[in-house]
Amino acid sequence: MSSQQCHHQPDQTKGTAALTDPVCGMKVEEDSEHQEHYQGSTYRFCSQGCQSKFRSDPARYLAAPQAHGTSSRASTPPAQKPPAGDATTEYTCPMHPEIRQMGPGDCPICGMSLEPLIPELDEEENPELKDFSKRFWWSLPLTVAVTLLAMAGHAIPLFHGASQNWVELALTTPVVLWAGWPFFARGLASVKHRSPNMWTLIGLGTGAAYIYSVVATLLPSMFPESFTVGGRIGVYYEAAAVIISLTLLGQLLELKARSQTSSAIKSLLGLSPKTARRIAKDGSEEDIPLTHVHEGDHLRVRPGEKVPVDGEVLEGESAVDESMLTGEPVPVTKRTGDSLIGATMNTSGSLVMRATKVGSGTMLSQIVQMVANAQRSKAPMQRMADTVAGYFVLTVIGIALLTFFAWGLFGPDQGWVFGLINAVAVLIIACPCALGLATPMSIMVATGKAAGSGVLFRDAGAIENVRKVDTLIVDKTGTLTEGRPVFDRAVGVTPFDAQEVIRLSASLDQGSEHPLAHAIVDHARSEGIQLVKPETFESGSGIGVRGLVEGKQLQLGNTALMEDAGVSVEPLKDQAEKMRESGTSIVYLAVDGALAGLLAVSDPIKPTSKEAVARLQAEGVQVIMATGDGLTTARAVARELSIDEVHGEVKPQDKEALVVKLQALGKVVAMAGDGINDAPALARADVGIAMGTGTDVAMNSAQVTLVKGDLMGILRARTLSVATVRNMRQNLLFAFMYNGLSIPIAAGLLYPFFGLLLSPMIAALAMSLSSASVVFNALRLRKARVV
Repeated sequence: MSSQQCHHQPDQTKGTAALTDPVCGMKVEEDSEHQEHYQGSTYRFCSQGCQSKFRSDPARYLAAPQAHGTSSRASTPPAQKPPAGDATTEYTCPMHPEIRQMGPGDCPICGMSLEPLIPELDEEENPELKDFSKRFWWSLPLTVAVTLLAMAGHAIPLFHGASQNWVELALTTPVVLWAGWPFFARGLASVKHRSPNMWTLIGLGTGAAYIYSVVATLLPSMFPESFTVGGRIGVYYEAAAVIISLTLLGQLLELKARSQTSSAIKSLLGLSPKTARRIAKDGSEEDIPLTHVHEGDHLRVRPGEKVPVDGEVLEGESAVDESMLTGEPVPVTKRTGDSLIGATMNTSGSLVMRATKVGSGTMLSQIVQMVANAQRSKAPMQRMADTVAGYFVLTVIGIALLTFFAWGLFGPDQGWVFGLINAVAVLIIACPCALGLATPMSIMVATGKAAGSGVLFRDAGAIENVRKVDTLIVDKTGTLTEGRPVFDRAVGVTPFDAQEVIRLSASLDQGSEHPLAHAIVDHARSEGIQLVKPETFESGSGIGVRGLVEGKQLQLGNTALMEDAGVSVEPLKDQAEKMRESGTSIVYLAVDGALAGLLAVSDPIKPTSKEAVARLQAEGVQVIMATGDGLTTARAVARELSIDEVHGEVKPQDKEALVVKLQALGKVVAMAGDGINDAPALARADVGIAMGTGTDVAMNSAQVTLVKGDLMGILRARTLSVATVRNMRQNLLFAFMYNGLSIPIAAGLLYPFFGLLLSPMIAALAMSLSSASVVFNALRLRKARVV
């Protein structure tokens, strides 16, 4: 049953037979088999799952309205999570994904505000963005006023002597102490956590300029006579105010740009419908909230509606558009027995389906979780940047102190003033924000872009590594081929013709669960062949089946079954071998002890496999096939795809050993597979690539999942990997060059030669723009071509 938690107030009355599930709020039948007696009342439940939850903690579900879904976060679908700011929502740092906590706060490493791990579809505006916007716009007039006053005061004195300093103090104090308070708080936190960061530098720089000016205003007698100009000590209130305002502006630009990186997850969340149409046991239908759908429920999907959850078609036929999850634009025909993916669009006919996965178990929820985790993972390149940034801040503080004393001791008149201003400029312009954002922003955009193309990266390391792969090991069944046997042809032996061989075989196979039997029965029904019910049926332990049809004794199976039945296959032996060489499986039919014919069933190669293999080989990737199937069949498929190296009849441990062997030769190995038998090799490979159409074990063992399940996804992943790494390098190069060139100028190194100094205000503007430029450069990845 569904593991998802529902947020509904129970409708129970003590002492009465309540008809509402107290756990999820669903209406239930009075004769429900799931009942619980508690404190004199009988409570009924929609499922065993809800009954078990109630039994473990009845008081919880009978209390006042509360968020019942908070006890098991992993089982709550992302779209149903509590609103942003709720203490039950997990938050993380965009620059340091290892930081996780319940509820909002600031990162103890870099001081940035934490963000929800998974964004809400209908979340309100970022509270930090709202707060910074208010601080910026309310303080901006004061900043403009103090700046104009400081500039005009040199040319046209508006106030007498030291009184101007008091006016500037009054204008600047709200800007620094109120608008800039978050920056100082973060700076203090960085010292407390012994993690110097950009806020350490901003706090030191603006704090030094402001405190110096306050002392000059309150205690002017402490300063030498040479510091007095126009009857007052020179102050730098405008520098502190402008730096605060420009830093706020930079944060606003950055926060707005960062909000766009979650657009991919929000678009995925928006795919899910809000309701489902459930068919009750009596045949009646009703629309219910998606959260009320349980595994096993029968649902109707009408034309133009989205498939509510993952499931299996029970009745009907329709074309389903799966492009929103797989990237494949052509609708896929769905018939009885076919699987359905939640959130895909039913385009034509009506379908009746059985829900097989709901809540967090659906493919959409798993995709959302994988994208979120990948976006928040740390790339190897980022670890290098973090290490550099930590030492960088301490180095900058040392350079600022050296600048201050060098100007004071060896500079011109008022050298200490020059030293203070230049030291502030060094602290401000050297903020490593751009350096810290260089790789996280690229990773967030790239994973979102990949998800829209049907490629899911588990972590940032996979994005970096895919482009390095030079050897790809591929499984055959379900990876290169469809993994679903399809009827190929039938051959009869006189007096039986091909049509009669199909009719008898399909009639007998109606009782078999084997995939080959399904292929034969499905073909017969699609051809309109009238089948009869077998009078007896017996399975042959993997070698075939036996039974009585229309009074005839039939044997249907492989060569071993025929030998066991004493039936010679010599008349069709050569023809069967030729078919096997083309990659088909052969099933013989015997009637009353004599060979009646054979049926060929093939596992067709995926339409995209040949192009994908050819393009990978053109890019210098060696493609190797490793399959558990017979070597003859494997070689036939390999010839069709121009794959030179083939390993047939291999066990799971053999595939893993092949990966290890190639790695020992210095190869960067990727393994692509879809089955449980591929899991060890997927985990061992440098990059494990799972087919989204395969098993959960395979996907859990891999770093990359191809939602559609074809190898063209590997090409998309490689293309995006190259573009992402290039983008990260651009960001890092820009950040290092920016700091490398600007710090010496801010320190005044060029002043003796060119008379060039960098104002702290210009430094603050440059610092803010550099951070924003890194984010906007990362956003360019959304337009990258990944076909």
